[in-house]
Amino acid sequence: MTKKERYLNVLSYFQHHQPIAETELTYASPFQLLVAVILSAQCTDKRVNATTPSIFNSFPTPQKMAAASFDAVFALVKSISYPNNKAKHLIKMSQMLIDHYNGEVPMSIDALVTLPGVGRKTANVITSVIDQQPNMAVDTHVYRVSRRIGLVPMTATTPLAVEKELIKHIPKEQVHIAHHWLILHGRYTCLARSPKCDACAIRLFCKQGSKI
Repeated sequence: MTKKERYLNVLSYFQHHQPIAETELTYASPFQLLVAVILSAQCTDKRVNATTPSIFNSFPTPQKMAAASFDAVFALVKSISYPNNKAKHLIKMSQMLIDHYNGEVPMSIDALVTLPGVGRKTANVITSVIDQQPNMAVDTHVYRVSRRIGLVPMTATTPLAVEKELIKHIPKEQVHIAHHWLILHGRYTCLARSPKCDACAIRLFCKQGSKI
């Protein structure tokens, strides 16, 4: 199977069987999604979603978060991984939104990565989810699944290399949803330690799974 055929088969399957695929993070505004994604680093979406209701209730806007004390924010995020750094980032990020972006979350990668706690992956998530821009956020699931399936070569050993390879071959209008297809497939089927190959609907198109 050629790489082109593999992409066509995988994307076609997801398009027909999972036409709606979205982030599992709960949010009600771009700011709240940004907060949730910052908190999700090295943490599960389930844990983040259990934590954010109290955060959003107390600090639903950049203005509220920017005026918060470290202790107040830390108390609400202490169950999340790296709470000390994340509490600081949330406050400083909110202050910067007010000082430089009129309290609005910018929709460009270059602007977003200037915010405390925001790297390229987070910026890609925000712009693809909120604005459906053709940006591919490569988390652990996207990295693992895309290499296993054979969408990207095993020589692509960095998130950026995987991102560039996926962007090159996925139609522009599908990039934002393909991000979720790969994440959800990795989260529930193509598991890190014990992939459910016997129950995998795209096994025939998978470079590794088809050999099992």
